Amino acid sequence: MNFENVSLLWNWLELGALFAILSRLARTFDLIASTQRELRRAIHHLGEHHGVDLGADNSLRGPEIASISRSSHARAGKGSPVRPDDLFPQSL
Repeated sequence: MNFENVSLLWNWLELGALFAILSRLARTFDLIASTQRELRRAIHHLGEHHGVDLGADNSLRGPEIASISRSSHARAGKGSPVRPDDLFPQSL
């Protein structure tokens, strides 16, 4: 084989390797995008069910302050006073 044939073959091999890398990279980005969509759906799903568990206390994560403060803001908007035990969970 002469130099031109070897060079042409080498260029085609490089082009094939580059295509394989780009293809793998595209699949990786698709996986990242789908994972991000699933995480957003899960967070949204947890947000919908979070309203049901307003006073819940998960011992691993600690008290759910956001849900308690949301309920106290709703109560404060209705004219009833916000007490200190409305802001902190009863059981720790």
